Amino acid sequence: MPWNDNANPGPWGSPPSGDDDGRDNRPPRRPTGGPRGPRRPDGGPDFSAQFDRINERLRRFFGGPGGDGVRPGAVAAVAGIAFALWAVSGFYVVQPHEQAVVTTFGRFSRVELPGLRYHLPAPIERVEKVGVTNLNQSMVGGSNRGDLPEESLMLTGDENIVDLDFAVTWRVSEADKFVFNVRDQDAAVKAVAESAMREVVGKTPLTDILTTGRGRVQAQAAELMQRTLDYWNSGVTVVEVQIRSANPPAEVVAAFREVATAGQDAESAINEANTYRNRVVNEAKGDASRIVQAAQAYREQSVREALGDAARFNQIYNEYSRAPGVTRERLYIETMQRVLEKSNKVVIDSQGASAPIILPPDVFRPRAGTAATAPAAPVQQQAAPAAAEQGAQR
Repeated sequence: MPWNDNANPGPWGSPPSGDDDGRDNRPPRRPTGGPRGPRRPDGGPDFSAQFDRINERLRRFFGGPGGDGVRPGAVAAVAGIAFALWAVSGFYVVQPHEQAVVTTFGRFSRVELPGLRYHLPAPIERVEKVGVTNLNQSMVGGSNRGDLPEESLMLTGDENIVDLDFAVTWRVSEADKFVFNVRDQDAAVKAVAESAMREVVGKTPLTDILTTGRGRVQAQAAELMQRTLDYWNSGVTVVEVQIRSANPPAEVVAAFREVATAGQDAESAINEANTYRNRVVNEAKGDASRIVQAAQAYREQSVREALGDAARFNQIYNEYSRAPGVTRERLYIETMQRVLEKSNKVVIDSQGASAPIILPPDVFRPRAGTAATAPAAPVQQQAAPAAAEQGAQR
């Protein structure tokens, strides 16, 4: 569109008057000062002319051959563009942690997995995305904002009252059941959790809940919750039930703390007694085993020594049967050697001796490792009885 077209003026209005070719025949104006910017047009933008031009173009585009009516091709083009935009609106993306539930005119159609997906645009099909890997948590009995007695106070199996707060961790396992079978899913899970916990607590004594039975209570409540949610076809999986706090009512907290302390002391005493019993029993078993082993060793030693003595006696008897004199003399010599081996006595053959024999004093000193004997007699008095004894044996 040329801006010098008089029929279609530019955005700043009609061009200045002049020749038909649109050129300005006025002489140029001399500059009177320094450099200046572009000359400002005489008037502001002519919005009415712009609107007129747009209306003219639309009239020519939609108008028929005679300028009346609507051109069929224009209607088809507009309809095609609108249909294309409507068809493209059916593309959507399912994130890795999500599943998409597709409904056709409000009725369940299918479940789409993560990725780029397509559905017939609204109002034919609609899509609802559900997070299936996210862990959701429902608090029962209280939260960071405060305690809720109407939820936390429960009756135990022994007809006591416990103030119990717990949390339920759950996730969506089946997106279609989660969307269609349960209304207000968070409130439904919380109601099931509270009901299941009250049933389990109503069968459990207060002492077990306050001391060592929390794990069993949590497991039973989670199992009961899962059975109820499965019966409802809710598409919810219970991951964990965790008791955050379990206390008796405020009026009797001190008494219950004393009971808990006494129970812990009793448990400690039992553990110490078991430790002492195990130590004493193990020591007694060790002593008994050592005594038995020592007796068995003594028995084995005695048997072996007896067998050795019997074998040696048999050997000596066989030798004595062959040569009685030689065997008798050998036995005498060996016996005297064992008897006199650690003795300070000196045996001297007195036959043919005419003068007294004098021996050094060191001969009669006690040997190392032997006990001292009675004072030694003179050699003359000791030698004669020894010789007489030797002659008597021969």
